[in-house]
Order: sequence, then C-alpha cells, then structure tokens
Amino acid sequence: MRLLGGAALLVTVGIVVSGQSGSGGAAGEERAWKAPLAPQSLLLDVSARDGRIVAVGERGHIVVSQDGGTSWTQADVPSRALLTGIHMHDGQTGWAVGHDEIILRTTDGGATWTRVNYAPENEKPLLDVWFADAQKGLAVGAYGSMLTTSDGGQTWQPRTINETDDFHLNDISAAADGTLYIAAEAGHLYRSTDGGTTWQALPSPYKGSFFGMLPLADGTLLAYGLRGHLFRSADQGQTWAPIQTDTEETLTSALDLGEGRYVVGGMAGTLLWGQGAGTTVQKQELPDRKANVGLAPGEGRTLLLFGEGGARRVDMPR
Repeated sequence: MRLLGGAALLVTVGIVVSGQSGSGGAAGEERAWKAPLAPQSLLLDVSARDGRIVAVGERGHIVVSQDGGTSWTQADVPSRALLTGIHMHDGQTGWAVGHDEIILRTTDGGATWTRVNYAPENEKPLLDVWFADAQKGLAVGAYGSMLTTSDGGQTWQPRTINETDDFHLNDISAAADGTLYIAAEAGHLYRSTDGGTTWQALPSPYKGSFFGMLPLADGTLLAYGLRGHLFRSADQGQTWAPIQTDTEETLTSALDLGEGRYVVGGMAGTLLWGQGAGTTVQKQELPDRKANVGLAPGEGRTLLLFGEGGARRVDMPR
C-alpha cells in the first residue's frame, strides 16, 4: 500500500516512481536477509487471521507473531523487493505483493513463501491484494494495474477498472456482504458488487488522493487520505459526510474495532478514534511521531501499530 521515498520519509504511492524499486531483477531473485531487527524495520501492511499476525515491509521482510505481537519470527522470503500489501485468507494461506509486480504465497502460516508472479519490466508496483476464498483473488497497484487469479495465485491475468482510468489503485477492501471497494489517487473511489469483475466509479467528496476505505460491520463506510481528510457514508459510497479530524497529517490505515468503533492511523504518530455514526473523532498524537501505516488488534485492550517504527503497541483509550 505504501512505500519509502527519500530520506526515511513515508509517502504514498502517488510518488511511487521516486520510491524504492527493489533494485531491479535482484529484488525478485535474491532471498531476504535474516535480520534480528526485522520487526523494527519499515513495515507497510499487516493481516491478522486465526491468532496469527503477519506483517510485510522493506527489503522483503515478513514477520510473524502467534502471541498477539509480543514476539516475532522473520519468515523465509525469496525476494528483497519492497513489500506493500498482504492478505491472509486463514491462519495458513496468504499472499503478499510489492514492487516489481512481485506476488508471494504462503501455505504454512507465513513461515515460508514462494514467488508466483514477478514482472519488473512492467515498472508497475503492486500495492494491495485481496482474496475472496482460497482460489479467487485480486492484486492492485500503480497506473491502474490490476491482476486477477482463479487458481490460488498460480497464474495471474491483467484486468483494468475501465479503458480510460490509469490512476494508482492504493487499497482494496471488502464489506461483509462481499462488496469490494478500491481507494485511488486524485479523489477516485470504486465499488464492485460482482467480486471484482466490473467496477463502478463512486461520487467523490474530495479531489485529493485516498489511501484506504474501511467498511464497518454496522454498515458505515469510511474513506481516508491526504491532509487529514476522512469521510463517512451510510449508503455504500453514494453520498459522503466529512468527519472533523483536527489534523492535516496524511491518513494511511484504519481498523474496525467492533460495535461501531474504529481507529484511523496516519503520519507523525497520528491516531484517530471514532464511532461509525459520529462526525468527530478523538485525536491522539504519539510522542515518537512515527508514521502508522498498518493496524492490527493486540492482546486485551492494546492496538498493534506498523510503520516507520516497525511493530509497536499502544493502549486503547477507554
């Protein structure tokens, strides 16, 4: 979903061409180095399933926790490419994507990975991945790139949102009823009600880039992006209402906490705690001011943060 660009500055894929590219062919062919501090390196996305938490990030790093984020084990990964998105279908099977159009698959809970797609010549980084089941999935990325599979990721076929749009597709998410949403650059939002076969452009409340959409269990849909912009919809994205955030920091991640509650993470240590029907959020700024680009539930009332500081934890407000 996100990448490192410049001197340790986290930016979104809107600047993807200036970011870390994975060093050409070597990124897809070499194995990620085993690094004792991998859990503290740049981690850009996370997936939690069946008591297992798997996070991905720079230099092909993938780390796995089975104790709520207390301890981490680095996976065996056949790439040093920057990894930007991950989806775990269950506690064993999952896929990770990144630069050079690399797609990796695991069948042992993230301990080891195999490469199932790699196309550096296309110069289109993949940014996120989602699977409906163990066979059917989508990967999205820069310049409108979309790849689909119906055989568990063994083979992938190109697809487009439509013939004209080539905006960076930053994030893909699914509602409980199977409706899919894509957040894209330049204020573009998309929805699919047929598993990703066709897509409808949604009315946009903002012309700046969106970096994620979060369908909440209560039916609320959130969209978040540049300069602290956060919106809510009660009709699957047909109309939007702004949520006052009291921040201009870019918002890059969000997590449904249940019972209508959610948290949105962003740059400079920003966390926004809210309710699905609310028009305001409670802002928290962590003192380390490190970007939060991935969120996962921790043990008890703790939240796991992923980003510039690697894997960290913070207590949830009561």
